[in-house]
Amino acid sequence: MDQNQSAQPAKKAMSLNIISSSTKSSKHKGFGAGAINLNNVSPIIIDGGEAKIDIGAMHAKSKVERGIKFTTNREELEGGRQVWVVWVAVDKQPEGGSYAGATACEMWIDEEHKKGWKILADHVNKLDYAIKRRIMLSELGPDDKAALKTLLVSHNEEWWNRSSDELKQALES
Repeated sequence: MDQNQSAQPAKKAMSLNIISSSTKSSKHKGFGAGAINLNNVSPIIIDGGEAKIDIGAMHAKSKVERGIKFTTNREELEGGRQVWVVWVAVDKQPEGGSYAGATACEMWIDEEHKKGWKILADHVNKLDYAIKRRIMLSELGPDDKAALKTLLVSHNEEWWNRSSDELKQALES
């Protein structure tokens, strides 16, 4: 290519944009309008009866997931431990926030062999259900429910107090 010719600009790759609810983007119309807003959703990892907020789980890069090669075939995993990702959606209303949606997704982690099991489609669907304000925590065991409740109350007791009876009952049973 000689010096007088300019290089063609590289074509931008199409990507998924997560649009926030800021004033600038809420006026957005056209391509990408109606994209999923994840501003009010947080992932919580429950591992060994301890619950922690781990924002890395939003991109499957939580502390327990890093360095793990995942499979969808449970038989490929020889051992490991059960770990839960809980998606929690927060509603913000004039009287204040509340925990509005909560769904749990199972995965198994075998750190010794750097292998894990999870069904990504289940994680995505449960994230969607949490955004839609559903409560789906029946798969959690009593220790995991207690850990989640402790985290939610200690994180913001006012939000817990304003949360639905459905959520509170789901974490009592």
